[in-house]
Amino acid sequence: MGVSRRTTLWLVAVLFCLTTTCIRGEDEAPVNEEPVREFRKGAETREFQAEVSRLMDIIVHSLYSNKDIFLRELVSNSADALDKARFVSLTNISAIGSDAETQQLPFEIKMKVDKENRVLTIRDTGIGMTKEDLVQNLGTIAKSGTAAFLEQMQKGGDLNLIGQFGVGFYSVYLVADYVEVVTKHASDDTQWVWESSASGKYAISADTEGEKLGRGTEIRIHVKEDASEYLEESKIKELVKTYSEFINFPISLWTEKTIEKEVEVDDIDADMEDKKKDETASSDGVDVEEEEVEEDKPKTKTVTETVQDWEVLNDAKALWLRPPSNVTDEEHDGFYKVLSKNPYDSPLAHSHFSAEGDVDFKSVLYLPSSLASDFYENFQSKKASLKLYVRRVFISDSFEDLLPKWLSFLVGIVDSDSLPLNVSREMLQKSEGLKVIRKKIVRKAIEMMKKLSDADVRARKGPEEDESEDEWLSKLTGKPAPEEGEKESAIEKAKEEATSKYDKFWKSYGKAVKMGLIEDQSNRRRLLSLLRFETSATDGNVTTLDEYVSRMKENQTGIYYLVGTSGTDELKRSPFVEMLVSKGYEVIFFTDPLDEYVTSHVTEYEGKTLINVSKDDLKLPENDQKEEKEKNKRASAYFKGLGSWWKKNVKDISSVRVSRRLSSAPCVVVSGKYGWSATMERIARVQALGDSDKANIMKSQRILEVNPRHPLIKEIRKQWEENPEDENLIANAKLLYESCLMESGYILDDVKSHNARILSLLGEDMKVSDLSPGEEIDYPEIKEEKKEEKKESAGEDKSAEEIEDLIKQAEEQAGHDEL
Repeated sequence: MGVSRRTTLWLVAVLFCLTTTCIRGEDEAPVNEEPVREFRKGAETREFQAEVSRLMDIIVHSLYSNKDIFLRELVSNSADALDKARFVSLTNISAIGSDAETQQLPFEIKMKVDKENRVLTIRDTGIGMTKEDLVQNLGTIAKSGTAAFLEQMQKGGDLNLIGQFGVGFYSVYLVADYVEVVTKHASDDTQWVWESSASGKYAISADTEGEKLGRGTEIRIHVKEDASEYLEESKIKELVKTYSEFINFPISLWTEKTIEKEVEVDDIDADMEDKKKDETASSDGVDVEEEEVEEDKPKTKTVTETVQDWEVLNDAKALWLRPPSNVTDEEHDGFYKVLSKNPYDSPLAHSHFSAEGDVDFKSVLYLPSSLASDFYENFQSKKASLKLYVRRVFISDSFEDLLPKWLSFLVGIVDSDSLPLNVSREMLQKSEGLKVIRKKIVRKAIEMMKKLSDADVRARKGPEEDESEDEWLSKLTGKPAPEEGEKESAIEKAKEEATSKYDKFWKSYGKAVKMGLIEDQSNRRRLLSLLRFETSATDGNVTTLDEYVSRMKENQTGIYYLVGTSGTDELKRSPFVEMLVSKGYEVIFFTDPLDEYVTSHVTEYEGKTLINVSKDDLKLPENDQKEEKEKNKRASAYFKGLGSWWKKNVKDISSVRVSRRLSSAPCVVVSGKYGWSATMERIARVQALGDSDKANIMKSQRILEVNPRHPLIKEIRKQWEENPEDENLIANAKLLYESCLMESGYILDDVKSHNARILSLLGEDMKVSDLSPGEEIDYPEIKEEKKEEKKESAGEDKSAEEIEDLIKQAEEQAGHDEL
C-alpha cells in the first residue's frame, strides 16, 4: 500500500524529533529537564526503549492544544476500566473480586486534592491491572510505541491510530513531574505500584505499605510548580463539567463545605439563654409567665461547621443514550436548558436519533426558540453550539466542519463510539468520520425543520378529503384525538400552535435557510419546501412552492416571481405583473434582498422553471398562439423605426421592443436575460467593494418595452413621424423613459437633468415662462393682530398677580385659624 504525502510529512517530523536527541552531544544537558525522583526501594527498574522525552515533545506540541485535556484522558481511561469490570461481572461475579466486600464495591471514580503535598489523586473501582498489564499498557511507549507507530504509518495506517499507543495516559506529564499508579486486579493477590517521571525510566514494585484498594486503580499525580491551578477544587469541577459531564459512572470530588446544624447546649448556656429571653420580654412590657412543660426537651442552638464530604460532579444524565421513544418533551426541555445555559427558554423543535454504518453515533439536536441578536451580523464567524463527545467524553464544541455556517444556530450533542479519542481536535477534524456525521446531522436538521413546515401546511389546509377530523388532529399533534366535547377547542389550539410556531421559526431563521439554499446544493431541493412568501393570489397570507404549483393554470409551464425590497404592496402595483394577474396567473413576491441571490441559484422546482417577470425572456402561453404571434410581428414592424430613434436619443438602453406584459402603464424597463434586475443593481450600488465596470456593462443591457395601446406611446410615434428632430419631443421621450425607469425599480443616474425637465413642465402648466430666480422684493410690514383672551365656561382665567393674591389670602386665613 502506498504512503500518502500527509503520512510522509508526519514520518519526517517524528523521525526528526527522535534523531534530534540522538545527535545531541553527550555532555549537553537536556533542556527544561525536571528533577528525577528516587524510586521505591526494591522496585524493579526498567528503561524506556524509545526516547520518551523527545516523544513527549511530539505529544505536547503536536497533539494536545492545552493542559486541561490530561484530566479528560485519565477519566476516560477510568471509565473504560469500569466498563470492562461491569461487563465481566455480568457473567462471572468472581472476576471483579474474590470476596463479597470487593464484589460489592460500587463502580465509581473519586478524586482528591492534597495541596500541602501537591498531589492530585484519581481513583476508580474498575478492573485493575496486573504486573504484566502495567508493563503492557503503561510501558507501551517504551516497549513498542514509537516503533509500532512508525510501522503502522509505513503501512499506510491512519494517523488517528496514535491514540492506541499509550499517548492518552502520558498526557498526564503535561502537568506532572512524577506519577504513581497503584493498582489491584481481582485475579491477582498482589497490589502493584508503577512510578515514573518520564525521564527515561519507570519502576514496578509490590505495594505492601499503602492502603488496600480491593479492586481498581489509583493515580497519584505530583503536580508541577507551574500547574498549581490543577490543585484547586474549582478547576477540577470546571474540567469535569466541561469534558466528563456525561460519563456513565459517578465522578466524586472530596470537598470542604460549611453547614449549619443544631447542637445541644449545656445547663449554663441554657440558663443564660433563658435570662436573655426574660430580659427582652420585660423590656417590652410583657409579663413573663412560667409555661407548663409536659416533658423536658434538650435545648439546642444553631452553629456553623466545616465538614468534608464527597460531592458528585456529573449528575447530568446522558439523555441521548436512551431510546427516543422513552424521552418525554419535558425531559428534552430540561436537557436543552442545561445545554443552552438558558433556564428560561424552550426549544421550538428537537431531533433525537442514532446512526449506524461506517460511523456509529447518537445525537440530539435542538432548534432554539429565538436567534441570537448578532447571528446575522457575525454570520461568518459564528460558532455552532454543538458539542462532540466520543464515548461520553467531551472532545470539542468548536469543530467548524461539523456543521455548515447556515446551521450554526443549532444546539445539541453528537456522541460517537467510532471516532478516535486520544488525538487532538486539530487532527480529529480531518477524520473521514466527521464528514459522515456532518452529512447525517444536516439531513436530520432539515427533517426537523420540515416537520414544523408540514404541520403549518396541515394546520392551514385542514383535513384531506379522505381523512377524518380525528386522524387529521392526531397527525397534527402526535397525540390521540380528545373527546367530542373538547375536540373543537383542541382543533383551534393545535392550528394556532402549529402556524404560530412556524411563523416564529421563519421570521428568525428564514435568512439562514436562504443561505443554505445558496451554499448547500445537495440539500437545495429539501430546503425549497421550507420557503414562505406572499403571492398575488394569497391576499396577505403566506404560501409554499408546493401550494403554488398545485394552483398553476393548466397550460402554465413556469413559476412567475418578482423581487423587490419595497414590500408586497409596492410589488402588487408593479407594471411587470399587470398583464399576468389580469390573465389569471399567480406571481410570487420576494421582498428580501437575499431572494435575489436565491433565485440566481434556484432555477427550477418540480420541473417548472422559475421566471423573473422583470426580465425580457418572459413568455406567456397565449403568446405562442398563431394569431397572437402574427399581431406581435406586425406591431414590432410598426414601432421599429421609433425604437431606433428612441435608442439613439437615450443612451442607457440596448433596444426598444413592443411589450405584451403591460396593461395600463405606457412603458417599462426590463433587464436582459443575463443582466442585473433593478433589485440586484440596487444591492450592487451599496457594496463597498462593488465593481463599477461590471455595473456599467449591466446597465447597457436594459431594454425599454412600450405599450402599443397607450395614448402617450401613440402620440410620441405620431410626432416622431412628423418631426423626429423636435427638441420637445426628444425631451418628452427622455422624461417618459426616466419615469418608467424609476417605476421599474431602477435608480436614476442624472437626477438633476430629470428634475429640470419636471420643473420645465410645471412652469408651462403654471404659465411661468422664465424659471430663473429674480431679485428679492421689498416685503411690506405686516402687523400681528392681538388675540383676545378666551374665557372658559367655568369662569375667566386668572392672571399671575391674581393667583399670588389668592395664595397670600389663604396663608393669612390658615394662620388666623391656628391662633
